[in-house]
Amino acid sequence: MTLDHYCVMGNPIAHSRSPWIHTRFAELTGEPVVYDKREIPLDHFDRSIQAFMAEGGRGCNITVPFKFQAAALATQTSERAQLAQACNVLTFEDGRILADNTDGIGLVNDIERNAGLPLKGLRVLLLGAGGAAAGVLGPLINARPAHISVANRTLHKATHLIQRHQVLATLQNTELVTLDLQGIEADYDVIINGTASSLSGAGVPVGEHVLKPGALAYDMMYGPGAQSFMDWARQHGAVPRDGLGMLVEQAAEAFLIWRDVRPPSGQVLAELRQVLG
Repeated sequence: MTLDHYCVMGNPIAHSRSPWIHTRFAELTGEPVVYDKREIPLDHFDRSIQAFMAEGGRGCNITVPFKFQAAALATQTSERAQLAQACNVLTFEDGRILADNTDGIGLVNDIERNAGLPLKGLRVLLLGAGGAAAGVLGPLINARPAHISVANRTLHKATHLIQRHQVLATLQNTELVTLDLQGIEADYDVIINGTASSLSGAGVPVGEHVLKPGALAYDMMYGPGAQSFMDWARQHGAVPRDGLGMLVEQAAEAFLIWRDVRPPSGQVLAELRQVLG
């Protein structure tokens, strides 16, 4: 049997769980897929993509710090990747490079399916306006919450982000506003940490007053980096959740794009949590 080759590219990449996830997807669906990881020199991204295509690679996931370069390299870009101005999924077809972004739908699917919380009609606080936040805002709006506040230390960056998404928010009847991190007063049903605070160990960038009792407090990070945010949420009566489910669900969407088969992401998430202890 001929195996179709996929990979994840990033720098660093040694920590990536994507090969384990996609290998498990292939095992459970019977798809003839082989998937590995490649650490790419920071100044060799374009050449690395061309080399992988020349080897017969069918597609790849893109992680930090190449998501913006990947979007710029593409010959065709999905609407959600255009809104994000970044992509995490490339598909190679007849010499063309097709770009998509599955981060946001991965987040939404994890919240709504795995955490069991429909977002429609809720009040959501999204912390951050960088690449992580940009990747998820469009799908969050499509889930039709009543309100989304985008809060960032640099207000103009948040303003620029919501301006790109304002037409979509109007279509979905979602109120979309920007806030300074120091100016948040209301309490929210869902708070999503898309800042680098967990990665850097800088602490939670907002006070506990932003949380409604029983609110979902979601950190896009997973593993030890997310622990302080989750501990903070738990201490203040919120329901903490890390980003491991988002990782699995965005991978499932990529697998669907590549193979036209939806893998059993819930099962794989449960297995991965067991593997990680």
